[in-house]
Amino acid sequence: MDKFVRLTAAACPIDIINLNTDQLLPARFLKRPRAEGIGDALLRDLRFDSAGHEVADFPLNRPAWRDAKIIVGARNFGCGSSREAAVYALVDYGIRCVIAPSFGDIFSGNAVQNGLLTAIVTDAEAADISAMLAHAPDLPLTVDLETQTILCGNHTYAFIVDPVRRAKLINGLDDIGLTETYRDRIATFAAEDRIRRPWAIPGGVP
Repeated sequence: MDKFVRLTAAACPIDIINLNTDQLLPARFLKRPRAEGIGDALLRDLRFDSAGHEVADFPLNRPAWRDAKIIVGARNFGCGSSREAAVYALVDYGIRCVIAPSFGDIFSGNAVQNGLLTAIVTDAEAADISAMLAHAPDLPLTVDLETQTILCGNHTYAFIVDPVRRAKLINGLDDIGLTETYRDRIATFAAEDRIRRPWAIPGGVP
């Protein structure tokens, strides 16, 4: 998994409260193999009309934000069903960070496993950042995970992220990788436990 330390990139405001995983990735795309990539299916029914034409005024279709790597969302981003493929769609599209006042719990867990930062700010801060981007679409954001700050123009905002998830992202570790960082401590515990409780180890007591 790629590390996330600091990112400066275009940011797209999508001010939709309760944007759910079915909207992020409609169910009809779930059977597509991940190896093929599913970034083109991200927000498909919002980005395109029923005839398959782009919705011109949808934020991600605007020239300044078409290649955004950051989304500034609204409250309860990623709510709904447990659909990790919704995170795949974001990552495959090129999104590395979503900034919002709150996230669906399962979505947040899936996000960190795929290198996607979910940065929590207040409702007012999300609205401020979105307003600045609407006024200046080419304004880049800088998200610094080490300092847990977002730089937007001359304004700096602090964001909240779970400390374990922060460590995993900064070091590019999934759950297995994080566990492996404790390899020596696990081995020490196992050796001591074998002496302390030989009866608990298969074949430990003659």
